[in-house]
Amino acid sequence: MKFLADMGVSPLTVKILREKGYNAIHLSEQGLMRMSDREIVAKAKLESRIILTFDLDFTDLLASSQNNLPSVIIFRLKTTIPSFVSSKLLTVLAECSENLNHGAIIIVEDYQYRVRNLPLK
Repeated sequence: MKFLADMGVSPLTVKILREKGYNAIHLSEQGLMRMSDREIVAKAKLESRIILTFDLDFTDLLASSQNNLPSVIIFRLKTTIPSFVSSKLLTVLAECSENLNHGAIIIVEDYQYRVRNLPLK
């Protein structure tokens, strides 16, 4: 799996993904700090990457597109410490890889996560 981390996601989370063997990039590494959400979706789709974000706007973009990719993992956590975010992310990856490969929006909360398969109906 390949990941594209939005600006709200810590580069430390990207580092942890890489240490676990995942292909992950952060927008800041490519000088794309001001990229719009639509452009992020297009980049992720073109590069077959899963978007990591704290931004709920991606749900609306994917719902209106009626596409099944890219997948998005949205963090809705009270604690945004990178180690906590990464721990939650790794759990989701272990349990939801099939959903992510076929297209899904996953909302990660402190004590649970919700999976919505794409395209949204």
